Amino acid sequence: MAKAPVLTPRADDFPRWYQDLINKAELADNGPVRGTMVIRPYGYGLWERMQAEMDARIKETGTQNAYFPLLIPQSYFVREADHVEGFAPELAVVTHGGGKELEEPAVVRPTSEMIINDYFAKWVQSYRDLPLLINQWANVVRWELRPRLFLRTTEFLWQEGHTAHATYEDARDFAAHIHRQVYEDFMVNVLAMDVVPGRKTVKERFAGAINTLTLEGMMGDGKALQMATSHELGQNFAKAFNTSYLSKEGRQELVWQTSWGSTTRMIGALVMTHGDDNGLRVPPRLAQIQVVVLAIKGDEAVLAKVREIGERLKAAGIRAQVDDRTDTPFGRRAVDWELKGVPLRVEVGPRDLESGTAMVARRIPGGKEPVAVDALAELVPGFLEEDQALLLRQSRERRESRTAEVSTIEEAVEAAATGWARIPWADLGEEGEARLAEHAVTVRCLVAEDGSVPDDDKAPGNVAIVARAY
Repeated sequence: MAKAPVLTPRADDFPRWYQDLINKAELADNGPVRGTMVIRPYGYGLWERMQAEMDARIKETGTQNAYFPLLIPQSYFVREADHVEGFAPELAVVTHGGGKELEEPAVVRPTSEMIINDYFAKWVQSYRDLPLLINQWANVVRWELRPRLFLRTTEFLWQEGHTAHATYEDARDFAAHIHRQVYEDFMVNVLAMDVVPGRKTVKERFAGAINTLTLEGMMGDGKALQMATSHELGQNFAKAFNTSYLSKEGRQELVWQTSWGSTTRMIGALVMTHGDDNGLRVPPRLAQIQVVVLAIKGDEAVLAKVREIGERLKAAGIRAQVDDRTDTPFGRRAVDWELKGVPLRVEVGPRDLESGTAMVARRIPGGKEPVAVDALAELVPGFLEEDQALLLRQSRERRESRTAEVSTIEEAVEAAATGWARIPWADLGEEGEARLAEHAVTVRCLVAEDGSVPDDDKAPGNVAIVARAY
């Protein structure tokens, strides 16, 4: 009898394959409350690497990290009408504490515009206090009716940036900078994802924003996933909280604001973009373990050589881990590391000792080749960079091959069954957007004819990217 596959094949059932991989690669488990999740150590290690890469980029903009309370007075949510309307269905509200009914219910943080603006109003007095650039790494709660691990959960982890500026232009430019130099740079150069930067339509904007910039990625099944967003908030929240400053000219002026965020959803995107029927494939620049050195047998000489190779690789700046658990069969360990998507396996057995080589298995392109042990530290960095580039190329080729140029709504719906469609916004418009929604197809973003981000929703030549989405 043929051996059953470790994972449900993607072509047979993509959602089941996704759940299988999350489970068997030990990324996460369902939490005890519906919609919550437990992120397991290997999955959390991916998030820690994402945090480190993102945090460095965020701090390069001059933004500083802070922390604000999880519980927000419910009264704060009536100050900005569009914002409260947008979040009302998702709110979790605490009504009792310490055995008593609270005088005022508290909302469990769904996002922090409200509470941060309350403090911005206290901290900003003069033009000298601007720009005020704050980021928070935190958890948020949005009551999710159709949960799916990493993609949509009631509680998730994220970073949320909030800034206040003296002028509209400064706020606009900062939101665009975060969009391209922080988010897009990280996703392309670390996650190896060919994301499309664009502008959300009015219907798809963040509640309370005057403009939302997005990065959309195509997953392995052709659906879209919103990867991160950067919002121009205008003066909507400044008016609600009277966040103003004394200008150089001696006038009281309202600040202009931005907010921007990315979440643990990126781990789900990583799975669905790069995973295959054998498991996850982690981009080398992201991987917390870039190379695992496996002992095939429990021979003392083999174990000594495996540990020596591990130390050499670490000394060369490579994130390496030794697997000398020879009480577990080698085949099982190899399959586990393949499921986890570690970019390179260096396998050493008694025969390899005799030849002075090790077998190098490359997870991303596939295949094995013997490599001289003395050359590993020199060659491995090149292998990792080649494989990083291959993942990005494969992601780009998928998007390009599965994106159709269309001119009618019917053609757009048909194309969205297997991928994306591009349709002139002038031909679609808000009426066409509503018609697409009847088929569970959304406008993911607007782009200019040359692929850049348009300055205006109604700019001539705008093209709508439409797709089914997670």
